[in-house]
Amino acid sequence: MSTEDLTKEVKVERAEENNNPAAQPLRPKDASTLLILDRKDDGSLHLLMGKRHMAHKFMPGKFVFPGGRVDSEDSRVRYVRDYHPEVLAKLNYDKKQIKTESRLRALAIAAIRETYEEAGLFVGTKTESPSEPAGPGFEAFDELGILPDLEPLRYVARAITPPGRTRRFDARFFAVWADQIAHKLETGIGPTEELEELQWLPIEQCKELDLPRITLAVLTDLENRLAKDPDLSPDGPVPYYYWKNDGFAREEI
Repeated sequence: MSTEDLTKEVKVERAEENNNPAAQPLRPKDASTLLILDRKDDGSLHLLMGKRHMAHKFMPGKFVFPGGRVDSEDSRVRYVRDYHPEVLAKLNYDKKQIKTESRLRALAIAAIRETYEEAGLFVGTKTESPSEPAGPGFEAFDELGILPDLEPLRYVARAITPPGRTRRFDARFFAVWADQIAHKLETGIGPTEELEELQWLPIEQCKELDLPRITLAVLTDLENRLAKDPDLSPDGPVPYYYWKNDGFAREEI
C-alpha cells in the first residue's frame, strides 16, 4: 500500500468516526503490539490475530494484533534478557519524548503483558526459581516461573496515529516466533477478553480481514521483509509512518 493510498483510507476512517481534523491534536501515547509468527511444517507462515469486540468505542470489530498502551509500571518489570543491540539502536531512533532506556524496554514489556491479557499467551522464558516477582501485571507469570524475554523480539514497524482521531498512539510493532510462547491459558483467550475470534492465519489471509489501514500497511511491509529475510534478522529495515503536512510519510529506520 502506497502512502498516498494509506492517506486516503485513513481520511475515510477519520470521517467515519466523525472526528474534526482541525481540532487541537492530542499528544500520541506510547503503545506497542506483538505479531506472533508460527512457521508450519510445510514452510507456510501463520500469524495470530484477534477481533475487537463490537462494544469497543475504538475500532470496534476490527482485526488486530495483541497490544495496547504502555503503562508506567512496565518500566519496572524484570526480564531475562535485554534487546539485541541492533534492535535497541533502532528503538532509539527519533525517540522524542522517551528519555530513558527503561522506557524503551517498557515498550516490549507492554506488548508481552498485553499479549497475555488479550490472548492468554505467556511470551518469555521459564526460570528455575525466580528470586523475586517480575513486577505489576505479571503475577500470572510469577506463578508459572516465567519471565519476559526481550532478546527474541524483532522491531518491525512504527506508526503514529495522525491528528484528528479520537485516540492517538505512537505504536511500535514487534514480531516474535511462536516457539517463544512458554505457556498458554487453556481457555485460549486472555483474562481481559478484549479480543475474540483469535485465529492463526496465513499472512495473505490476514490481509483479507477487516483491518485498520495502518495494520494492513504493516502486514504488507512484514511480508516483504520476510521474503528477503525469512529469519527476521535484528538489523532489518523498520518502516516508520507518521503524518506530515496533510498526508502520511514513510521512512525506514
